[in-house]
Amino acid sequence: MNMNEIILDILAELTGTEEVRNDPEIDLFGEGLLDSIGAVEFLIELEARLEISVPPSEFDRALWGTPRHILEQVELRTK
Repeated sequence: MNMNEIILDILAELTGTEEVRNDPEIDLFGEGLLDSIGAVEFLIELEARLEISVPPSEFDRALWGTPRHILEQVELRTK
């Protein structure tokens, strides 16, 4: 399983929908799929499964608001 699949698995588990895999532009916060607690849970899972640490203070909804943006932000942090 590659990194993107793991990230989408985490999102699907936290949001309870496969829509995050099918629509990379879905507004996770605007659609009510993630909230502040869900965002922190995502960051915890990201670190646990991929050993990628992102402090909550660096989690800006504008930069992390869609599955596509999340994949891009994680990729930037792994270079």
